[in-house]
Amino acid sequence: MYAKVTLMCLAAVALARPDKPAPTGYGYAPPTPAYAPPQPSYSAPQPSYSAPAPSYEKHEEGMPFDFEYAVKDDYKGLDFDHNSNSDGKVVNGQYRVVLPDGRTQIVTYTADHYNGYQAEVTYEGEAQYPEPQPYKPAPSYNAPAPSYKAPAPSYSAPAPTYEQPKPQYGAPQY
Repeated sequence: MYAKVTLMCLAAVALARPDKPAPTGYGYAPPTPAYAPPQPSYSAPQPSYSAPAPSYEKHEEGMPFDFEYAVKDDYKGLDFDHNSNSDGKVVNGQYRVVLPDGRTQIVTYTADHYNGYQAEVTYEGEAQYPEPQPYKPAPSYNAPAPSYKAPAPSYSAPAPTYEQPKPQYGAPQY
């Protein structure tokens, strides 16, 4: 028995020789790649940076305008307006908004290229914070009762409008 185990170990060592090349695929050598990517034949461009031209020194004069709009919707509680006018150099305007607390916010502004946007904000009225009312559903809609009677049937069986057909053939001849 000891001899059999020794013989099997010697066979395993002989089969696992380190000088024997490892098998590949079906016994063929692996293919060598036929494609090699080309090397770039150009150089990267040199960066060219220049400082941007200052835009604050030169500006175009605007067009004169004048506009105004207003919205007042008592159902939804909206009330605001805006008006503005310009001579092409300076814009003057005002807008007002009714705030949820009941005050009216008024913004009066002036804007130009030298002083920028300058606004003066004022408020009219006093802030009010009423207690919230509990929800009361609106009265439900009831359909009105009909004010007419259902129509009575006014038809009868139709009278026949045809006559008994006359025979189209004669008596048989013998």
